[in-house]
Amino acid sequence: MLFFDTLGFLTRLAPARVISEEDMNKCMRYMAPVGALLGAVVVLPFALGLLNTAPWVQAWLMVGLSIILTRGLHLDGLADICDAVTTHTDPTLFWKVVKDSRSGAFGVIGLIMALGGEVILFHEMARVEAYPAIIWAFILGRSGAVWLGYHVRHLVRSGLGKLYIDGATLGVALATALFSFVAGIVLVGLTGAIAGTIVVSLALLALYRLAVKVEGANGDFLGCAVIVGEIAAGIGFVLTM
Repeated sequence: MLFFDTLGFLTRLAPARVISEEDMNKCMRYMAPVGALLGAVVVLPFALGLLNTAPWVQAWLMVGLSIILTRGLHLDGLADICDAVTTHTDPTLFWKVVKDSRSGAFGVIGLIMALGGEVILFHEMARVEAYPAIIWAFILGRSGAVWLGYHVRHLVRSGLGKLYIDGATLGVALATALFSFVAGIVLVGLTGAIAGTIVVSLALLALYRLAVKVEGANGDFLGCAVIVGEIAAGIGFVLTM
């Protein structure tokens, strides 16, 4: 049941339901499996041959479908972090910008770079029919959010994100890391899994350092970590092609 609660909260693949605070704390353990299912749904039509002569179109549609299925949830976090980081990490100004619902220039630039990057990277995978690698991108993205959540638990600010981050215990983080790495070996091979894991670890380190400087973390950090993880998986794949 908690898996479907998490699925409904993070995607449109299950009905959205009101989740108790206690159950919300447990949702972190299902982040990576939700990523696996989401990736499979996004990839399946194209893996079965839809538009197989047009990998650019496939990539664009896969990115678009992922936005629709996730309601753009994680992209909002990415945009907020990109806008706020321009305050030169002054904690007061940073959190003031994060709470502003409007997107500034740097938020828009971040979205363009991220979405453009995903289209390019998904094209590289689709071009060689490495559709399982795209599924792993969705797994690694959500695994990255769990890993970051565990490391910023002592910095978390009040809000919805806190309910999630509080559930990122050491056991959950280790289980997620194991699930993600084994899935990576199966879906992209050992070298691809290692490369993607190294890239996402470096990116998450930067997010962690930012959280320390601004004296806090929230759900926007998790959303940013998801997108960063998806891109890291693509970069890792290209590096080992």
